[in-house]
Amino acid sequence: MDDARRRRRGMKVRREVLGEAHVARATAEATALDREFQDLVTRYVWGEIWTRPGLPRRTRRLLTIAMLVALNRGEELRLHLRAAARDGVTAKDLREVLLQAAVYCGVPAAHNAFRIAGEVLAEAKARPGRSARR
Repeated sequence: MDDARRRRRGMKVRREVLGEAHVARATAEATALDREFQDLVTRYVWGEIWTRPGLPRRTRRLLTIAMLVALNRGEELRLHLRAAARDGVTAKDLREVLLQAAVYCGVPAAHNAFRIAGEVLAEAKARPGRSARR
C-alpha cells in the first residue's frame, strides 16, 4: 500500500475514532514544525495499525486506553476516553479496563485514570442528547 492510500484510510479511521471536530482542529492547528508529524500519525497510527483486520476496533480502543494508563498519558487518555464514550463503550467497560490496569500498571496510574474517566463520563452525560451508560 502506498502512502497516499495509507493517508486516505488513516484520515477516515482517525475521524471515525476521534471525531470530526478533533481531527479538523488538529489539522487546522498543525504548524510548519509538526505538520509532518501529523501526517506520520495519520498514515502510520491510523492508516496502518488501526485499519488492520486482526482486532476489532472496540478491542483496539480498550487496549489503547489501558496502554495510556500504563504510560500515564493523561491528555491522550482523555481524548481516547471521550472517543470511547461517544462510541458506546460503557462506564462498566471502562471500570473493568481500569481495574485491570491498576493491577498491572500500578494503583497511582489507575487512580489518575479513574479521575479522568469520571470527568469524561460526567461531560458526556451533561451533553444534550447524550448519556453516559453505566
